[in-house]
Amino acid sequence: MASDLRCATCERTYPAGPDEPWRCECGAPLEFVERPYPEGEPLPLSKLDTRDGLWTFFEFLPIERHVTFHEGFTPLVDAPAWGARFKLEYVFPTGSFKDRGATTTLSRAVELGVDRVIEDSSGNAGAAIATYAARAGLEADVYVPESVKQSKLMTIQRADARPVCIEGDRQDATAACIEAVEAGEGWYASHAWNPAFYAGTMTFAFEVAAQCAWSAPDAIVLPIGHGTLFLGAYRGFSLLNEAGIVDGMPRLLGAQAAGHAPIVEALGGETVDENGDGTEIADGIKIAAPARRDEILAAIDRTDGDAIALGGDPIESALDRLHRGGFYVEPTCAVAPAALERYREAGVLEPDDDVVVPLTGSGLKTL
Repeated sequence: MASDLRCATCERTYPAGPDEPWRCECGAPLEFVERPYPEGEPLPLSKLDTRDGLWTFFEFLPIERHVTFHEGFTPLVDAPAWGARFKLEYVFPTGSFKDRGATTTLSRAVELGVDRVIEDSSGNAGAAIATYAARAGLEADVYVPESVKQSKLMTIQRADARPVCIEGDRQDATAACIEAVEAGEGWYASHAWNPAFYAGTMTFAFEVAAQCAWSAPDAIVLPIGHGTLFLGAYRGFSLLNEAGIVDGMPRLLGAQAAGHAPIVEALGGETVDENGDGTEIADGIKIAAPARRDEILAAIDRTDGDAIALGGDPIESALDRLHRGGFYVEPTCAVAPAALERYREAGVLEPDDDVVVPLTGSGLKTL
């Protein structure tokens, strides 16, 4: 049976179903009532059957598997030149980590008997939702800003979803999408609001822990737009600690692009290269108002984390360095490695700290 939803702010509960709301009446995001995790000692990675990808961790998920390409368990590789390990999130079926949330979100949609899903996106989430909707046999509308990369638009179209190009910026696309949802045109498969998406992104933490012999690294440096992977990492490691599987939380260090850095502004944090608008190159995190802003700030506070913003020059420099090192990623991916360098320089990270950095999207999506 599908899990009901609840509001952590006002404690209202909503029954699961195709007509369930996309947010609480009080305006806050909704979460699953059910919060499962297994008991007992986990198997070592060498004995773990990972053929089902991220669904290997089904015991942690309040959703049954219905729609999957067996995605997940992306490689965690040494990057000695960076003093870190990179988790290659760009090797998913649609070329970005957003597949983590797409498999769980579309599985939830099937679970509820949904006929049509609606999403708004700058590209990667839309491509993932469109692809997994095709896998599920569901219709999908994806609202995108008119500036969307052609490669991402083509992915949406080729999956037989309907792209709806909105004049204006990313926020205009969101507003138009929400208007359609409120008009009853479909179920909101939002990567920013839908709790099913975060159920998927928290598997990032489970995989990292398993690949680190069921321990937590000292720190993880992640990009922040809407914070889907950032909050996924926080939720996943929190759950692992509650289950007694790991002991301790990694510090969560965020990276935003100068020009659209609301989390950094809220923290009074540092901006590197203030004269350069980082969102011109890192358009994938061009989010002015994250839907779960307060949750992101709380996760930073509770893990002794931080967030910094970077302009175009350090991002481009990191991107070039990644490419020359064999990591063919899209420009937005370079924000976290660029931030890693700054955190090292500022002494936020010690030279011997065990640091993991996700590389979130494929360079094949930049055309």
